[in-house]
Amino acid sequence: MNSSPPTRRSVLRWGAGAAALPALTACGQTVGAARTTRQAPTRRGQKVKLVFWTWVPMQKTVDLWNRTHPDIQVEMQTIPQNVTGGYQKMHASLTAGNPPDLAQVEYHELPSFMLVNGLTNLSEYGADELRDSYVPWQWQQGVFDGRVYTIPQASGPMGLFYRRDLFAKWGIEIPATWAEFEKAARVVKARGDGARLCAFAPNQPSWFAAMCWQRGARWVRTEGDTWVVDMNDDLSREVAQYWERMVRDDLVFVEPDMSNAWYKHVQTGQISAWIGPQWGDALLRGNAPGTAGKWRVALLPQWQAGRKASANWGGSSTAILQGTRHPREALQFAHWINTDRRAVDLNISVGYGWPAATGIFRGSALDKPDPFFGGQRYNDVFTVSDRAIDTSWKWSPTTDADFAQLQDAFGAAIDGEGSLAGALAGAQKSTMDNLRAKGLKARSAR
Repeated sequence: MNSSPPTRRSVLRWGAGAAALPALTACGQTVGAARTTRQAPTRRGQKVKLVFWTWVPMQKTVDLWNRTHPDIQVEMQTIPQNVTGGYQKMHASLTAGNPPDLAQVEYHELPSFMLVNGLTNLSEYGADELRDSYVPWQWQQGVFDGRVYTIPQASGPMGLFYRRDLFAKWGIEIPATWAEFEKAARVVKARGDGARLCAFAPNQPSWFAAMCWQRGARWVRTEGDTWVVDMNDDLSREVAQYWERMVRDDLVFVEPDMSNAWYKHVQTGQISAWIGPQWGDALLRGNAPGTAGKWRVALLPQWQAGRKASANWGGSSTAILQGTRHPREALQFAHWINTDRRAVDLNISVGYGWPAATGIFRGSALDKPDPFFGGQRYNDVFTVSDRAIDTSWKWSPTTDADFAQLQDAFGAAIDGEGSLAGALAGAQKSTMDNLRAKGLKARSAR
């Protein structure tokens, strides 16, 4: 059975609800896949070989599959992480007609792959029957025009990682609001002997997007066949102005997170908090082992006291790229790697994220006290956070370009050229330009 590509005039839909049905009506958009998916016939006893591209070190999981599935062998190939070269490699393979069978693709990247016919229609191979195995909002990230195009892998509900020992030393209570978080930052600056509460990373527009997401902003939506861009709204500007004040008043380090400088600050206690995703536990554990037992996790500070609004940073699917010759076998592997309890536990140990499979948390490696976090059942916090995510947030098919331009504008603002809030106005215009360059209709929300 061949995987039929979407037509240029089709309206591709995804989302947890009936509202906001993003339009990918790409007039003149070049199809990026040189060949379409086709199931190759197999003989009894014949071994099928699949190639899987990912930047998460899941070799132990793949080894387990290969031991237990001798007829379908998977070769995992490590590629550069997401926009650092991984997606360019995927698109190049699609254009050349030699893609891997499977690849890790983040949720926000799926619209851009759909725009170039880069994903296999898995509904033609029985994927719809797997729906109930996954969290609905994560499942919907890979559903376009009522058809399934990817298998959800994991998400990144956010929380506040903090050093309990340092908070106690400085007399800081866990901040329940962003106003309290700012007060805590001022205490650390005054008492911390050069330390800062946290860092602001101008290289992480996806993190900043999550902050706006929690505030209630919605950067893109659609009306009919038109993308409506709203990145310069009052709520997003409020978030930008908050962090601009934190930078201006020298309350935070300004440095890329997950960099050598950032890790050193974490290791030495110069940074005592990180607003991060659940998968960040592996980064702290792996890069600051000397801080074991000192960390705890709390819910995100709130803009309005008493609320429990959260957001998501990251999240990936296991995609079967257009052009594979073994879609049925690839689908079998994609489902197993994201639902088998042994596989999920192995994936969790290497920073895979918050599992997309339903009912997998209880009894998993996540569901226990953790010595690194002082015996706290810290993932109970992320369970609450996960439930508090507004799942109506959407991504545009030009997210990569949009984020790259926003990152450049943030860098310029940090260097004194403009402001973080002003960068949003520029991002508003450049996002509309990016969409129109793809042949899509776009307008500003205001």
